[in-house]
Order: sequence, then C-alpha cells, then structure tokens
Amino acid sequence: MAMASCLLRTVAAAAAADGSQSFNPTSYRKRKIAVKTLKSFQIPLPYCSPPHLLNPPLPEVRNQAMAKENGGSEEPKSQEIWDFARVLWTFLRPHTFYGTLVASCSLAVRVWTENPNLMKWSILTRAFCGLVELLCGNSYIVGINQIYDVEIDKVNKPFLPIAAGRITRKQAWVLTTSFLVIGLSTATFNSGPFLSSLYCFALLLGTLYTVPPFRLKRFPIAAFLCIALVRGFLVNFGVYYASRSVLGLPFQWSPPVIFITTFVTFFGLVIALTKDLSDIEGDRKYKIITFATKLGVRRLAFFGSGILLLNYVAAILAAIYMPQAFRQTILIPTHTIMAISLIFQTIALDQAKYTKEAASSFYMFLWKLFYAEYLVFPFV
Repeated sequence: MAMASCLLRTVAAAAAADGSQSFNPTSYRKRKIAVKTLKSFQIPLPYCSPPHLLNPPLPEVRNQAMAKENGGSEEPKSQEIWDFARVLWTFLRPHTFYGTLVASCSLAVRVWTENPNLMKWSILTRAFCGLVELLCGNSYIVGINQIYDVEIDKVNKPFLPIAAGRITRKQAWVLTTSFLVIGLSTATFNSGPFLSSLYCFALLLGTLYTVPPFRLKRFPIAAFLCIALVRGFLVNFGVYYASRSVLGLPFQWSPPVIFITTFVTFFGLVIALTKDLSDIEGDRKYKIITFATKLGVRRLAFFGSGILLLNYVAAILAAIYMPQAFRQTILIPTHTIMAISLIFQTIALDQAKYTKEAASSFYMFLWKLFYAEYLVFPFV
C-alpha cells in the first residue's frame, strides 16, 4: 500500500514538472471506480430464462403442437367441415344457384298470391321438393361443366375447386352424380310425367352443352340458344305450370307470365353472350369459338347491353299501353332505374378498358339485374 502511494506521488510530480494540469489521485480513483461500475453492467447475465418462457406460443400454435404430439387426432373437425362447405359452395357457382332459387320462388309466389283461397300446407311440401329438384339440376349442369373444362378454367377461372386443386375430378364426379340422382328421383316422385320429361330435357341440353363429342359450347349460336332456352323459357314455363298444377288449376298464360318469360328469355341471351367476356384468353388458347373471341370484348359488351336496354324499354312500353295488366307505378320506375344503372355500368366497363376484372364485374352486375327482375315480378 505504501509503495502504491509513493508511485502515485511520483507520477503527480512528473506531471507537474512537464507543465501539465495538476493530478488528483483521489478523483482519479473515483472516476476509475465509476468506469468500472458502468462496465459491470455490460457483463452478460449468468442466467437467462428459456426462450419458451420469455415468448410463450400463441394459443393456435400451441394447439397445433399438441395435435402433432398426439398424432393429429385433435385436429378440429368443425374446421374441416367448414372448409368443405366453402369448396362445395364455390363448386355450385352461387350466382347461377341464386338465379334458379329466386326465379322459382318468384313465379310460385305470383301464382299463389293470385289464388290464396286454394293454398294448403301440403302444397308447401311439394313446392319444396320441386325447388330441390331444380337446384339439383342446376348443380349438375354447372358441375359437369367444371369437370370437362378443367384446363380452360385453370386459365379463365383458377379459383374454381377442381382447377385450384381443392377437390379431385373423382370427388367432383361423386358430387355431380349425386345431384343428378337426387334431382331425377325427386322429379319422378314429386312431379308428373310431363314435368319430369321437361326436367330431363333441360338436363340433356346442359349435358350436350359441355360433354364431348357434342360440346355445343364450341358453337356460339348453339351455346347461347341452350342457355336462353333453359334459363329463359323452360324454367319459367315449368315453374309456372307446376305452381298452378299443385293448386289444381289448368295451365293458362297470363300477360305478366308472358312478359316475364319473354323478358328473361332475352335476358338469358344476354347472359349467354356476355358470360365469356372475361374468358377470352382461355377460350382462344383452347380454340373455343365464342362471340367474345369473334367480335371482341368491346363490341360484344355494347351489343349485349343494347339488347338488354331494349328489353327494359319494351317493359316500360308494355306498362304504358297495357295498364289493365300491369301496375304502372311499380313497373315503370323500377325498369327505368335498372336501365339507367345498366348504362352507367357499360360506361364504367368501357372506361376500365375491358380488363378481365372489369369484364367479370360487369357480368356479375348483369346477374344482379336478373335477380332484381324476379324480385319485382310478384308485384307488377
């Protein structure tokens, strides 16, 4: 200790001799101790909690880990069911499903509200069975179309279940065949020979539209006639006939039913024409000739909009010149609004330069107009 003090005094004397600042050993020791104290905080901790305690896993991650430890047996079945339901719903092509549902209910409600004294609870059971067979028929047609159009759908509609790999072709066949069997069985036991024959004819047209070697979708005129005939005439005539039949009434055309059948038949033509607006890339690649590939997207969009616009004008004129058959206060303003909205959507499509997304959005808008027509029909 004495040697250390002597050494410090010697250093201080040397510093003073060189003319440097005075040196205070005591302050030096204090600063040195302070520096050592600061450095001591940089020394790693001797113990650290394990990572899994500092960052505990999220609940879903913990559940997945537990499921793996148990061989996956704890995987929730509800999620599997929900995933399958979403795939099935996409497979059914919801916009066509809604179209069949709304059309059937609208026509039946119109007939029953005109004859309320003939209504019975048993009629609702038969009506429900009839609705099931129509929806199964619709599901069969869209299903078989997806089975035979997988390669085209990979380009045009990659979100569809088979094209996206969500279900296999074998699974799609099982679903499609099930819809066909349920639909035919229900039609056989619930409908008479005439309606069952009409139902089978519609299914035949849907099959010929898609299945080789016929594949009528390759021929533009045959393709849109098939769609217009099924979606326009057969559905409206068949549902109206069945709705009167269950009430014990003979078939009889009325101005409103003639109007909706004619209107929707032309609407079906427009849907058949415009359904390929967003599919032109895949159709050209696989040499599917459509009006879109022949005329071009812009011409076809204006042509389809023109037909539908004339349809709305004819509806307004029918209300003006046949006030005894239609409610002018409902038919005229609703169809005027729909016609104006159609014009705006056509302009928006043109301004969007007919991109695939814009063309698809325009086509789905036409389906919304289709639903709106049936929602208005019971009140006109």
